[in-house]
Amino acid sequence: MAQTTPKHVLESLAKDIAAVLRSMGGSAHQNLVVDCVTAMKRQRGEAVNPTDLRQKIIEAFEQYRDMFVRPFGEGSQRWALAGDMT
Repeated sequence: MAQTTPKHVLESLAKDIAAVLRSMGGSAHQNLVVDCVTAMKRQRGEAVNPTDLRQKIIEAFEQYRDMFVRPFGEGSQRWALAGDMT
């Protein structure tokens, strides 16, 4: 059975994703968002396992789809803030 990430971890990551997207004008490529969130966590002195963190960031994006969208469709790697979040 797949282990689920605790809600408080996903909420924190969703806030970081939103901050990155806001700083990028509301949308950015998934890889850039992951890199920026990883850098933010390192700057705060948090331990980072890049592979694990990447999976959790994507999980947070998917979990909080009321906050985030894929503006070019579900196959796209571009992420954006939902209309209410900009």
